[in-house]
Amino acid sequence: MDNWDEIRTAYQVAKQGTVSGAADVLGVHHATVIRHIDALEARLGVKLFQRHARGYTPTEAGEDMMRVGKATDEQFGQLEGRIKGRGADVTGELVVTSLASMSALLTPVLAEFQAQHPGLIIRYLTDDRVFRLQYGEAHVAIRAGAAPEEPDNVVQHLTTLEMGMYADAEYIAKHGVPETLGDLKDHMFVGPDVEAPRAPFYKWLVNTVPRERIAFRGSDPRALEHAVRAGAGIGFLPRWAASNVEGLQEVWPAQDEWHGRVWLVSHVDLHRTVKVQSFLSFLKERAPEWTQ
Repeated sequence: MDNWDEIRTAYQVAKQGTVSGAADVLGVHHATVIRHIDALEARLGVKLFQRHARGYTPTEAGEDMMRVGKATDEQFGQLEGRIKGRGADVTGELVVTSLASMSALLTPVLAEFQAQHPGLIIRYLTDDRVFRLQYGEAHVAIRAGAAPEEPDNVVQHLTTLEMGMYADAEYIAKHGVPETLGDLKDHMFVGPDVEAPRAPFYKWLVNTVPRERIAFRGSDPRALEHAVRAGAGIGFLPRWAASNVEGLQEVWPAQDEWHGRVWLVSHVDLHRTVKVQSFLSFLKERAPEWTQ
């Protein structure tokens, strides 16, 4: 195939469902869209679309072409992001990713960094999935837990975030606080809605207390934090966050195995760019404030 424009056009027609919709997205005249589709069908010797009054519906061959076009479009978009990241100035886009639970720490840092570089657009993506830095999905990833091991990534330790076991004053007034390890089985806990959690503090919890004592369960760390603050039970919170919440009390000595190491991850192709290096240096300066 020697004309990727035609494939891209076919992808947009399949995606939008109409010639006019594809023309708007591509910024071309609708006659150009029709010409590309006709040329592609003639070259392949198959019909890619069924034409009808409401627009274009892809045939089985058209569905195959749509998958190829989608993959190609995504690859070009990722390549564009990686190329833009190689500039000599702190401008353009900076894509940073982390778990949503770290947003309260990272958002002020990102806002301050952007304020120092007015020509910069910050894209802060929070998700449980691991973004593929090798495909240009992000410039910098902040990850917690075990050290990332993907090839071609530069991994640096940023900080260690301490976790504590807390309860709200209302819960303590009703149930007291555990005095011994054996007392834990008599309390109610807030925890994850999975039997084999990945977080080290939750691993400790499920191995220490009976499963039925985890009476309030959830999948979102923010919802679990709200449950602890509402008196639903004893639960784990980052010490930096709990220290600012009135009414919370730490009810058990923190264990070293609960704490999470935080890593800075960048792809080797972008690690040495001015933009990434500037942000990494800035973040390293601010991270010690998280544990004060």
